[in-house]
Order: sequence, then structure tokens, then C-alpha cells
Amino acid sequence: MGKRKYDDDQITGILKEHQAGVTVADVCLKHGISEPTFYRWQSLQSGNAGVHAKRMRALEEENQKLKKLLAESMLSAATLSEMLAKTTKGRH
Repeated sequence: MGKRKYDDDQITGILKEHQAGVTVADVCLKHGISEPTFYRWQSLQSGNAGVHAKRMRALEEENQKLKKLLAESMLSAATLSEMLAKTTKGRH
């Protein structure tokens, strides 16, 4: 397989041009690609939308768990600090 002429970001930009209202023929002519290539990119991009959404949900769930763990750790540290402050006051 040869070297790719366009990277993923460039492909996304080309597809967004079409979404902005430029015809497929004009986009293909401007970037030197064939219409079948354009439609293949479009189908691959739309197929990845579900994968990205699932990954985003998984990351959001993980983020919530981590926030909860952080809050619990901070509460524990604050409690220990209070207990330490009370015990050091009693020794003086």
C-alpha cells in the first residue's frame, strides 16, 4: 500500500467543505480526488461516529469515577488533618 496523500485531519476538512454547501464535484476537483474516494471517505467517517460516541461515553464514565475517588480522598485527608490538629492542640 502506498503513502497516503491526505491525513485524517485533511480528509475531515475536505468532508466539512461539502457539508458547508460546496458540491461533491467541486470539492473533488479542488483537491484532486475522485468522487468514489470522496464517498468512501464519507462512509468511513460516518461509520466512526458511533465508535467515537461510545468512546466519549466511556471516558465520561471514567471521569465521573475518578472525580468521586478524588473527592473521597480529599475528604479523608481533611478529616485526618482535623484529627491531627485536635491531637496536637491537646499536647501543648
